[in-house]
Amino acid sequence: MEEKYLIELKKNNWFSKLPELFQSRLLEQAGIVSIEKGQALFYAGDLFDGIYAVLEGAIGLGVTDIHGKEAVSVIAEPIIWFGEISLVDQQPRSHHAIASKKSLLLHIPATFIHQLLEEHPVFWFHLSQLMSQKLRYALLELFSIQTQTLQQRLAQRLLFILHGYGNHQVIETQTIQLSQEQLSQMLMCSRQTINQELQQLEKMQILKLAFKQIEILDLAKLKQLASTQIY
Repeated sequence: MEEKYLIELKKNNWFSKLPELFQSRLLEQAGIVSIEKGQALFYAGDLFDGIYAVLEGAIGLGVTDIHGKEAVSVIAEPIIWFGEISLVDQQPRSHHAIASKKSLLLHIPATFIHQLLEEHPVFWFHLSQLMSQKLRYALLELFSIQTQTLQQRLAQRLLFILHGYGNHQVIETQTIQLSQEQLSQMLMCSRQTINQELQQLEKMQILKLAFKQIEILDLAKLKQLASTQIY
């Protein structure tokens, strides 16, 4: 693996806190997977084949609705890890993982993970940390649906993306590469509604809009608007 990817992995909250033994064992057994835009890593219902970390590109995590339209809940970008849920609950994949653009991923095979868990059962603790991180963000999103305005939910989701849903140790960029259509799917509303809300935040000088891009101009105001304690 190229040194630049290793440096980025070290910035991941979960991976950086793993004991050196597990970091080195994972990297020794990892493979690199390259996929094109629109190609699937796995589909809902597939058997567990390992866990992944995004090194380049973006992977949409979602499902297909009854009309056959893909609904994306999260877009995993560098350096987000995903895929561990089926390992923990021993059930088929709960969602699709489809490349939103050409992507490069680190893949830890299922056979090796099972072997590692047999040799070092304490690794279950570290896997539970990875999964509980996602659960925390999912619960925050659920609470926001129940208690917050759409503008507050939008602000919170933008912060989630900047933080890589808890994967990033620090915010290194304040520019989000995301279409308004994708954002509307995440927040379960129309694209027109999201556009109106984004324009309002732009008037407040919190962000700046461009084609498939949102630049955060005032992070402090965005955090204040989101009204969440996770930061």
